[in-house]
Amino acid sequence: MGAAGALGWLLPPLLLLPALPRAAGARPCSPKYFGRDAMVCVCNAMYCDTLDPVVLPASGTYVKYESSKAGKRLERSEGSFQRSLRAPDLVLTVDTTQRYQKVKGFGGAMTDAAAINILSLPETARDHLLRSYFSEEGLEYNLVRLPMASCDFSLYAYTYDDVPFDYELTHFSLSDEDTKLKIPLLHQALAMTKRPLSLYASPWTSPAWMKTSESFVGKGTLKGQAGDKYHKTWANYFVRFLDEYAKHNLTFWAVTAENEPMAGLINNYPFQCLGFTAEQQRDFIARDLGPALANSSHRDVRLIILDDNRLHLPHWAKVVLEDEEAARYVHGIGIHWYLDFIGPIQDTVVPTHELFPDYFILGTEACTGAGFWERDVILGCWERGNQYSHSILTNLNHFVAGWTDWNLALNLEGGPNWVKNYVDSPVIVDSSEGIFYKQPMFYHLGHFSKFIPEGSQRVGLVASKESKKTDLEYTAFLRPDGAVVVVVLNRSLQNITFGLADTVGLIAAVAPASSIQTYLWQRQ
Repeated sequence: MGAAGALGWLLPPLLLLPALPRAAGARPCSPKYFGRDAMVCVCNAMYCDTLDPVVLPASGTYVKYESSKAGKRLERSEGSFQRSLRAPDLVLTVDTTQRYQKVKGFGGAMTDAAAINILSLPETARDHLLRSYFSEEGLEYNLVRLPMASCDFSLYAYTYDDVPFDYELTHFSLSDEDTKLKIPLLHQALAMTKRPLSLYASPWTSPAWMKTSESFVGKGTLKGQAGDKYHKTWANYFVRFLDEYAKHNLTFWAVTAENEPMAGLINNYPFQCLGFTAEQQRDFIARDLGPALANSSHRDVRLIILDDNRLHLPHWAKVVLEDEEAARYVHGIGIHWYLDFIGPIQDTVVPTHELFPDYFILGTEACTGAGFWERDVILGCWERGNQYSHSILTNLNHFVAGWTDWNLALNLEGGPNWVKNYVDSPVIVDSSEGIFYKQPMFYHLGHFSKFIPEGSQRVGLVASKESKKTDLEYTAFLRPDGAVVVVVLNRSLQNITFGLADTVGLIAAVAPASSIQTYLWQRQ
């Protein structure tokens, strides 16, 4: 019996209320505007907005979270299902007999730049930032992608063994960026997460001495061919990376075979890359990387192919996975969002899933502000949040198992980045003020990550006959705890009235103009 229980007979009942297991209470956004409707939430050492842990509502009721251009940020409300109600024209009906993919999760990348920015904050503010992403009072991310050594979002180019012709990898060692920046932050994140955190790693470049270009950048592949000493050494480099992180008590869920393998086939490519055609990746996996992982203590680490724009599907998957030797080592396919506008999902991801249903497909990188025609950072931009949730919804509705954002945090410029390839991020740090801004993208991601835990399964959400044409975008999931989650995005400028129907009854709902909502309820 706890102290409160022992004292219970001494105290009036009301005084016992604080002893009930309940969070301190959600703290609202502290808004700052950068022009009309361009709102961020400001956090510092003293204050940061928080959420309550998700609690399933009582039977016959639902909970709704809403964010909007008008200024709501994951605002929680409750309501009851109606038993008899004149149904609106548009009714979305949950159909759990239609079962699709299971979810792996959502998250972002701990690049050198992200770590530098997070660590530039005072300790309490840094704690707020990590809690905002990983804890029950935040978005509850469960995926973190890590570059293996440097990428463009580093201060300089390096690998873990830049001593020429060290085929034994005798000089292999993690960098200060790992041991002093990324690893301590990952341990802090792990300490505050309730959900298991799945780490996955991606290399940008091998040591230059292994490459045809003898350079970290520009067009270049591994020297020689699959099965030779260069390919064997590069495969062993993956194992050594996993070994070294294991010494720091960090184990990985997966590795990708190479970040954007097509980049290294482009003349004068401006930052770290290593070129592979689909055929070269197939042979490297079959002869070198697959066996190296299988024969190591990391045989349970998943291997993800492609890790590049979905434009290359289904061709890339066919080349690698129709080869039995390579396919036996592969578990999933990673996709980046950058050329989505010229590779429709129906022509790329869908046929890939139909051909290879046993391999998961995961969104492994996305960010806004990456186009040369775009502004790098636009503080408070609602439209960039829309781009995130539109992408996530489209992917989830076409067999993709999760979605990983790029840098977890960047500075006001959208860096640091050693080749000045600045982009935007859901969290922007202003270290001169000791503050950070949570952007609309942050909250859009949270509408998925916080409510759709790993193991949730997508189910049918069927629109009533009359209104197949609607501006609403939506998806539905059955969580492992049996609750239903529905996410509804309205990118239009009009409020849209609709109904949500399940065995429990009907919700009479409105999706305000420029809003995103997450509904959660228990089934009967």
